[in-house]
Amino acid sequence: MEDETNSSQRNFIGIWFDCCQTYGRLYKNKAGTMYVGRCPKCLRPASVRIGGEGTNRRFFRGG
Repeated sequence: MEDETNSSQRNFIGIWFDCCQTYGRLYKNKAGTMYVGRCPKCLRPASVRIGGEGTNRRFFRGG
């Protein structure tokens, strides 16, 4: 079993940060309840709740 702390192996979603017009990634938290991260330019926090209804989308816009 590979180490899941390696960023290339971690689950993530892509997000377009409107605040700075840049792309970033949100990674799943340890509890597996949310994807969390920050804008790579201004460090604005972002999070997306993981719900039972779910979606197949891997890329989002916000921030």
